[in-house]
Amino acid sequence: MSTFKEMGLKSEILSAIEELGYVNPTKIQELALPKILESKQDLIAFAQTGTGKTAAFSLPVLNQIDTSKKGIKCIVLSPTRELGLQIAQDIKSYSKNIPGFKVVAVYGGADITSQIRNIERGCDVVVGTPGRTLDLIKRNRLNLEGVEFLVLDEADEMLSMGFAEDLDAILANTPKEKQTLLFSATMPPDMVKLSRKYMTDPLEISAGSKQEANTSVTHLYYKINNRDRYPALKRAVDVAPDIYGIIFCRTRAETKEVAERLSEDGYNTDALHGDLSQAQRDHVMGKFRNRSLQLLVATDVAARGLDVNELTHVINFKLPDEDAVYVHRSGRTGRAGNEGISLTLLTGNEEKRLRYLEKKIGRKFERVDIPNGKEICEKQLFNLIDNIKETEIANSHIDSFLPQIYEKFEEMSKEEVIKKIVSTEFNRFLEYYRDAPDLNKTSDKRERERNRERDNNRDSDRGNRRDRGDRGDRGGDRRERREHKTADNMTRYFINQGKKDGFNPKILMGMINSHMEGKSPEIGQIEIMKMFSFFEMEKGYTADLQRASKNMEHNGRDVSIEESSPKPSGGGGDRRDRNRGDRDRSPRSGGGKDHRGGGSSRASGSHGAKRRRRF
Repeated sequence: MSTFKEMGLKSEILSAIEELGYVNPTKIQELALPKILESKQDLIAFAQTGTGKTAAFSLPVLNQIDTSKKGIKCIVLSPTRELGLQIAQDIKSYSKNIPGFKVVAVYGGADITSQIRNIERGCDVVVGTPGRTLDLIKRNRLNLEGVEFLVLDEADEMLSMGFAEDLDAILANTPKEKQTLLFSATMPPDMVKLSRKYMTDPLEISAGSKQEANTSVTHLYYKINNRDRYPALKRAVDVAPDIYGIIFCRTRAETKEVAERLSEDGYNTDALHGDLSQAQRDHVMGKFRNRSLQLLVATDVAARGLDVNELTHVINFKLPDEDAVYVHRSGRTGRAGNEGISLTLLTGNEEKRLRYLEKKIGRKFERVDIPNGKEICEKQLFNLIDNIKETEIANSHIDSFLPQIYEKFEEMSKEEVIKKIVSTEFNRFLEYYRDAPDLNKTSDKRERERNRERDNNRDSDRGNRRDRGDRGDRGGDRRERREHKTADNMTRYFINQGKKDGFNPKILMGMINSHMEGKSPEIGQIEIMKMFSFFEMEKGYTADLQRASKNMEHNGRDVSIEESSPKPSGGGGDRRDRNRGDRDRSPRSGGGKDHRGGGSSRASGSHGAKRRRRF
């Protein structure tokens, strides 16, 4: 391995990075620096977060900048304010011995006039987020005509955050003759389009494959019941007393709920999501960076740009929808030479997805048992003892109290004193986990029950198909007459699952069975539509159902259940049902032009008939 000294960097840069402790380059730095120093060819570089990408593009660019020339020589675009500020600070550190060099960071959520003043005073490098950079260009306050280097850092993140149009507009304002350096962890299709449009014959280098996860991270998973997701999360935290990590959730609502429940249960945690103001976000991130918080519960979007090297754990409360997002999540631990753990809470029907993910990221996931109460208590107990052993004794403060302390303990043996001290600190854990169930057994039992139910349903389907011909049209006539009536003792509900999701009445009833244990509501009419469904359930269970639905999912997608208007007898469906169908046609839901509301006069298949089922 070569050293930075051998790469031909200027003495001003070498002296600065030596003060920072840089001696040998990381893999991406070793690959990128010579290419950028020796050639003006465009470059696409693949590397995970935490592998030294900022130095990989900053050092060779700084080496070639002529500060005697006026104007901006380099523009660096990053997806978030936090990452942009970090890059600007790093560049400032690398360039501190270069006379007259200036770097300016521009980003949203801050006073734009002060940023304009800093640019007008003169600078060599601008580091910006796409939104604020484009705003300054439109105001004619940011002139990029003299740019020699364009750097896109975390390019895949910028595209996934919806900055494609902003990037198009910014790149269109840069000169054709420049060197474009694109750094990314993955290569999504949008990035391929961007590179083809704005890069000329780019050279590709990679410190790992385009989707490969960080090699310093151990990938583990718990197999859980969906209803045990939160208890399993608590056990994951409790079994690691020195945990310092991020818990990733898929939605803002889920993030808030998990953070609130953890806080109520006494955990040192806070939430990071899109509903926070910039000031609130800065406050939470500041507490997390200085370790005032042990756990951060976050959405993927909100955590972008969070640069912390010492994380011990990343916990996936639920798997993300995209493989690249998992790569980014897990890459936030195991950084800067440290080892890390990425733990995923996984239901049985998600294991197939995991096998596919293993192939994509080039890493194996190991199933580990959810820790039981005894294991957790043992970990916590010996962590407490280690902390007591390592506690420094402040003699000057405690010595004066020792005679009274000895007097208090004089009738006790050493063993009794130790037991009492440990019990004082530890009784909470012992009490909480005294009769804790084995979550591994309940998970495996639930899977066996599902398999049995699936086999029974198959047999039932075969019998139903044989019987259907014998019943003739009489059953259909009765069904069609009955489906126009909603019983007085029934409440009608909307659910965001339909035929396109592979949803059917048996799956619906299985969900209610699994998540409303101890309840036995009667189920009435079920209507399976293309993109969503309706069903009736005995009145008085709405609160129980909506509480249970928070833990429901189908095919990796969160289930949403809402109370709906009673179905009118006209067969056309009420306005709210038709409007709901319109809303579900949004690009996110993937609806099509033949998407219909819940007022179809005939329910799908034989499930339109009102039949009462008791669970």
